[in-house]
Amino acid sequence: MFYIASSFRDQERLPEAVREAFSVSLSFARGGGYPDSAKPWKGEGPGVFELVEDYRGGTYRAVYTVRFSEAMYVLHVFEKKSKSGIKTPQLEIEKVRARLSQAREHYEQNFSR
Repeated sequence: MFYIASSFRDQERLPEAVREAFSVSLSFARGGGYPDSAKPWKGEGPGVFELVEDYRGGTYRAVYTVRFSEAMYVLHVFEKKSKSGIKTPQLEIEKVRARLSQAREHYEQNFSR
């Protein structure tokens, strides 16, 4: 499992209960499972998912991809703070898109034959 950009540091800054839940779910996904808290991430097509955890009034997300056959990438981990209801802020969406491109580049450089 590879963490793109600041996603590992961001995960480490989360409340312990959320961090542990994400760690368990990501490990399960890495083994080919589909965690209960996972749902497809809209806008990037198949193989990109988000984990959602609510904790003490906050909502936390971890976005990952299993799109590549030999590697799983954690693209972005963040606390969702939307001023527009349930909609994910555009900045977070753009980070996922950019980091998916970084994951694709990393995969092509390190796993493509």
